[in-house]
Amino acid sequence: MVSITPQYLAKSGTEDGHQSALFCWASTAAYQQPLLRLMYAIPNGGHRHIAVATRMKATGAKSGFPDIGLPVPRHECHGLFIELKRPRSNDKRQGIPSKAQSYWKEKLEEQGFSVQVCYGWEHARDTLEAYLHEGEM
Repeated sequence: MVSITPQYLAKSGTEDGHQSALFCWASTAAYQQPLLRLMYAIPNGGHRHIAVATRMKATGAKSGFPDIGLPVPRHECHGLFIELKRPRSNDKRQGIPSKAQSYWKEKLEEQGFSVQVCYGWEHARDTLEAYLHEGEM
């Protein structure tokens, strides 16, 4: 029997695997840090059938918008957005932000949000923990 852990979910090395791992970790960590229950996924990216992609665009999906949101003000920021990228591994290159993702990062920061690019679920976990604590990020 396989235990579903963040490490198990991230083993695929994909961004989806790392995002699943992050939410797996957050579901347990929320017992100690209840504000993590406010974290949500933003389904803007990924490969979809053209009909689904068209419907998503028509209903407001924006290319390049960050993957994860946390609507908790901290450190003079209105909230935190995370653009999650896969980390470097032996067989895969590290993900890099697209031009659209860089655009949204800049525009959201101009509006007072913290926007972080995180490479893998562990980097995202560390970013969330630092953001939620009163100390410096």
